[in-house]
Amino acid sequence: MKNYPILIALVLILNISQSCTTKNIQPEITQDELHDHIDFLASDSLKGRYPGTAEDKVAAHYIAKELSESGLQLLYDNGLQDFKITTKLKAGDNNQLSVEGKDLSLIQDYIPVMFSSNDSLEAKVVFVGYGFKIEQGNNSWNDYATVDVKGKWVMILRGEPENAVQPLPFSMFSGLRSKAITAKDQGAAGVLFVSGEQFDQEDELLELSKPEGELDIPVIHLKREVANTILSNCSSRSISEIEKNIQNDQNSFACKSTVKAQTDLVLDYAETYNVAAQLIINPEYEYIVIGGHYDHLGFGGQGTGTRAPGKHEIHHGADDNASGVSAMLEIAEKLKAHKDTLETNFIFVAFGAEEMGLLGSKYFVNNLPVDDSLIKAMINIDMVGRMKNDKSLQIGGVGTSVEGESLLTALNDDYNFKLGFSQEGYGPSDHSSFYSNDIPVFFFSTGAHIDYHTPADSTGNINFDGLFEVSNFIYDFAVHISTSDQEITYQESGPKAPSRNTRNKRLKVTLGIMPDFSGVEKKGLRADIVVKGKPAYKAGMQDGDIITAIDGNPVGDVYEYMERLAKLKPGQIITVEVIRKNETKVLIVQL
Repeated sequence: MKNYPILIALVLILNISQSCTTKNIQPEITQDELHDHIDFLASDSLKGRYPGTAEDKVAAHYIAKELSESGLQLLYDNGLQDFKITTKLKAGDNNQLSVEGKDLSLIQDYIPVMFSSNDSLEAKVVFVGYGFKIEQGNNSWNDYATVDVKGKWVMILRGEPENAVQPLPFSMFSGLRSKAITAKDQGAAGVLFVSGEQFDQEDELLELSKPEGELDIPVIHLKREVANTILSNCSSRSISEIEKNIQNDQNSFACKSTVKAQTDLVLDYAETYNVAAQLIINPEYEYIVIGGHYDHLGFGGQGTGTRAPGKHEIHHGADDNASGVSAMLEIAEKLKAHKDTLETNFIFVAFGAEEMGLLGSKYFVNNLPVDDSLIKAMINIDMVGRMKNDKSLQIGGVGTSVEGESLLTALNDDYNFKLGFSQEGYGPSDHSSFYSNDIPVFFFSTGAHIDYHTPADSTGNINFDGLFEVSNFIYDFAVHISTSDQEITYQESGPKAPSRNTRNKRLKVTLGIMPDFSGVEKKGLRADIVVKGKPAYKAGMQDGDIITAIDGNPVGDVYEYMERLAKLKPGQIITVEVIRKNETKVLIVQL
């Protein structure tokens, strides 16, 4: 059974090989071929091209075969540059939990939380309600004020009180990590989370997803029945009864029960690929790199970046980024057909694991097939399949070369795109990895849309007329910088890594807006002022935009907004949904 994914991959790869051998090569960029590439990569059979899966490997082999069939020289191992990725956390073999000497079952009774340390602890338990320690003006809530938790387990309810008598921003402090950190700060040696009936009637245990750091104390999620057993010798009420009646912070008490546990979380690794080929005109010439990532989100789910967190469906990724790969393949094919006119060499690459944090392009840049001093420029193509009616085309990184903006503006005379330039070289896609090595970069995109990172990003929603135009524009630009006597002179434009604000321990990131604190707006949180130069401004947010969601999670007011921000990290790439003049827009924000 374990070999079925490999067998499926081999069968699909064989079918790809057979189909490609009969392919009728069209040296020009055609809409039919653009459609065929996207139709395959974004098909149901490739299941969202999640890194490390059998379908991810099928996509890589397809791209390699297409590059080879275009007459290009495959690099690495038949075009594949393999590298390891961490796919998820899983519970190891050494997890144990017992209450008063009675052993309990992993998965059935408990699960370690994804940021737990691998540790052991035998100690008494203190119940601390919701585990809050909050001071806001004259109001406060301190579940630790009347108990000593040093060296003990603390049991904490998930969520926040529904019947609180004090007006406090509980949502800002109700995250699991926030509560666990508070417990640790009070001296607790371990944390036991439990869900009340109001919070989760089904009492489902947390799922382990990708690693989220380590807190350095054991953190465990218990079933309610287990928690009730622990409390039975110190309280006449069950967890659900306690949850229902909490109105203030007077609910903490010590228990006589002893809990002994060992937590064991292990990383699960998988192999994925960059796919690369080269076109050599003259070994002494410089190189231009043209690339785009081919991976996507699989079926979505926690930790993938989906904007539809409640759906377990194929995220096709037709625009993100089958469109960019299809453009790259067609541009490569046409450059090969017109190689006699070129005066630089080319490397074409489809990056893996971009959605996991630019992992593929970082690995590629650290393991280049040529010296990085020979790379004249890098062209990154990411989401070019949803051109709007105004023909807007976004180009990032134009400030990383002295000549870039003027060259693009002049070339646009033949296309009449509505060009939007971003100067900085660091941004939410694979060109950032090249900019960090002092390489001029150009990042082409037609921008985000409402289907971004959802199952609705499908082939049927691609604007193939626009994709055809953009592909030809990028081709012409590549030819121009290959054949022109004008140099592409590198210059620094913006930071090469995300800035880190270490002073604010609560909120590590900011969008750079002045929110409406009045709460008059009922559809979300209005951004009264968007600060120039800050992340929201760079992403295109405007004064008066109403923020309704961050990364697919709803934002109803300023407190929910702060809670969402508290879970984000510097350098993270997020989506922000806004309502502007009754129209919903999706912005991609680099924090």
